[in-house]
Amino acid sequence: MPPTPSIFDRSIKAPIAKKQTQTLSYGNRKIVDDYAWLRAKNWREVMQHPNALPEDIKEYLEAENAYCDAALSDTNALQESLIREMRGRICETDQTVPVEDGQYAYSTFYRTGSEHPVYARQKINHDKTLDDKVEEILDANTLASECHYFDLGAVSHSPDHGLLAYAIDRQGSEFYEIAFKDLRTNKDLPDRLMSASDDIWWCADGAALLWIWRDNNNRPKEVRLHKMGQNPDNDLLIYREEDEGFFLNLDVTSDRNFLLIESNNHSTSEVRVLDAHAPQQPPRLIAPRCTGTEYHVDHAAGQFYILTNVDGAEDFKIITTPDRSPAPVNWQDYIPCKPGIRVLQQRLFQDYHVRLERENALPRIIVRDRRSGHEHPITMHDKAYDLALEGLLDFDTTRLRFCTSSMANPEQVFDYDMRTSGQVLRKTQDIPTGHDPDRYCTGRLMAISHDGEEVPVSLVYKKGLKLDGSAPLLLYGYGAYGITVEAAFSTRRLSLLDRGFVYAIAHIRGSEAKGHAWYKAAIGSKKPNTFHDYIAVANTLIDHGYTAERRIIAMGGSAGGLLVGAVMNMAPELFGGAIAAVPFVDVLNTMCDASLPLTPPEWPEWGNPLKDDAAFGTIADYSPYENVDQRPYPPVLATAGLTDPRVTYWEPAKWVAKLREKAPSSGPYLLKTEMQAGHAGMSGRFEGLKTSALEYAFAIKVAGL
Repeated sequence: MPPTPSIFDRSIKAPIAKKQTQTLSYGNRKIVDDYAWLRAKNWREVMQHPNALPEDIKEYLEAENAYCDAALSDTNALQESLIREMRGRICETDQTVPVEDGQYAYSTFYRTGSEHPVYARQKINHDKTLDDKVEEILDANTLASECHYFDLGAVSHSPDHGLLAYAIDRQGSEFYEIAFKDLRTNKDLPDRLMSASDDIWWCADGAALLWIWRDNNNRPKEVRLHKMGQNPDNDLLIYREEDEGFFLNLDVTSDRNFLLIESNNHSTSEVRVLDAHAPQQPPRLIAPRCTGTEYHVDHAAGQFYILTNVDGAEDFKIITTPDRSPAPVNWQDYIPCKPGIRVLQQRLFQDYHVRLERENALPRIIVRDRRSGHEHPITMHDKAYDLALEGLLDFDTTRLRFCTSSMANPEQVFDYDMRTSGQVLRKTQDIPTGHDPDRYCTGRLMAISHDGEEVPVSLVYKKGLKLDGSAPLLLYGYGAYGITVEAAFSTRRLSLLDRGFVYAIAHIRGSEAKGHAWYKAAIGSKKPNTFHDYIAVANTLIDHGYTAERRIIAMGGSAGGLLVGAVMNMAPELFGGAIAAVPFVDVLNTMCDASLPLTPPEWPEWGNPLKDDAAFGTIADYSPYENVDQRPYPPVLATAGLTDPRVTYWEPAKWVAKLREKAPSSGPYLLKTEMQAGHAGMSGRFEGLKTSALEYAFAIKVAGL
């Protein structure tokens, strides 16, 4: 069935990208690319200085933006309406539940009309109540006042509450600047750490902190110790990661006695521990990296608790080992592995061990008394829901904090007493325009994929909707890196549901919805399982009467954009539209370019086509850009960020250009590039609504509503 593009004005002429054929050779294989010129030769400079973009590329991207605006100009009023609706559901004076730490409780709040949060604290009285006086310690709106783009990353107070460190990104390129403030005098300090990651961890005495320096390829390379007042050029090098395929991350144990340095890619990790009270001592290696083995470390009462997949524990287990001799020879099982139940996270307290796990796409929290070994779950009642542990700084406490929501119910934050099992509701997400969850139906079903696997699907729609196949449906998917899209609440999504959409999440392989094996079944040569699962979900939703062919709008972002691009090539007739947000669609070229920021760390996920002919062939067979052809593609909306270091702007730009060349009578194909933003799009809680309004207006338009 051919697409029905008459809803778009075809008299509006789309830009036609020039063709400059480039042929790259990799052994006996070649890649011919007509649109490689869209990748700026000075792309590293553009990441940090967007104005350095070559003029011909700038003109083309701006022409694409103008075309997108013109093609959707009949939705301008709708977009404004969507923005008003979405903004009306945001509490303008929202604030977080305070987090207690010694003599202070820390929180954030917003002022009416403000884009960014204010960080604040209150003193804790002797009776454990909070002092009425609120001390504002950092106003992100002031920092962002003269920036086209602004992201406030980590904000961290020193253990003695005297200093504040915070990370700022002003380009969207994820090169952060770390700045400092003296909370005793309310003065900014001269210390500045440049080309940093968004990782800040104070040492126990508050006189120094660990941070990560990023190289010119935007890769985290060195862990450095900065002493306050010292020239950063003299910072002590604690650890340097020599493997281009490994990331660096920092963390701290629950008891705050050890700082953690983790080197990892998507399948292998290695941890070094640093005494938080003696940070200049060399870090200790827990266990050397072993391909395919992951482990993550916490500490309490003289023992390291390690979450790991060692010894074939595919869905992970937790082991203990003495902190004085933590080598693997001393590892003892604490929580054994249970196939199909993925242990996701652990949190330690003085007397309790808490773990978050997932089975069949549903998470749960298990509380264990470390002395008696008795454990119990925290029970949830929705059919599909999201559940997460909240950060607390207390260690010697019986209190645990978690948040939960479902696709119909707003987020709630609870404090849970691990000793008595009592819980206190601390916050319910405030929706100023009102929300009645009983107006919506949620559900789960299973789709049978091409090889017989059952794929979970979470969905929500407005009560009373006729399930006769007439409803439009937005089908969201991701399916990579083990990341599972949870069945969580979204205020923005209500604008689709209230207009008669069904919203569904496909928990496809590549996620860990059904355990770690679910993820491993869609990496490397098995990656096509992700795409088959998504198509199976689409067909199942049609079979159950939730929608019909050409009534489904496919949506995914980043690696989920790869999913969208691939299924458009495989089964375009199923879809009435496609939204690909910052899509990873030029997979073969990217995986063959070791100079790009994320390519070497990505090889375990996708395969290394530079060294493996089979991997080259597999990627070439599914890469959306490589496989564009004369097909009945539906209308497509792609977005990009000029300074995006994760999915470079030229990937969606090249893809759209090739779609327009190969299938000119299908589509149309729209590209919107944010010229002052990165992977996450426009910054600020209200500015970001514009992108959602654009995407939803596109979906509503192609659905004919």
